[in-house]
Amino acid sequence: MPTDSNVLEGRTVLLRVLDFTVTPGPRHRHEGDFSGEQFREEYVEPRYNEARAAGKRLLVDLDGTAGYASSFLEEAFGGLARLYPIDDVRATVRVKSDTRPWYVTEVMDEHIPEARD
Repeated sequence: MPTDSNVLEGRTVLLRVLDFTVTPGPRHRHEGDFSGEQFREEYVEPRYNEARAAGKRLLVDLDGTAGYASSFLEEAFGGLARLYPIDDVRATVRVKSDTRPWYVTEVMDEHIPEARD
């Protein structure tokens, strides 16, 4: 049975970038469609808050898109860590990519821990 990204699965809230777009765009909304800023505000933050309130993890599935600019990933995930305590973001957010595992490293080891105001 397919899993909808709005469904809580056990201890995880699942979010697929494909529910947002196949073609992730630039960092900010004013720079173009499907920006990291839009993704963070409309998808990541609500699901992050949902996961935190339920004591669950947020798993963001990056697979299936045309690829990502680093600025999109930094705004989506580093931007989240600028709005919420980095330790909470690190404890709650997980990223997966079976097709491009380097995105996981980029987000989890660079964008979240190095988020700045």
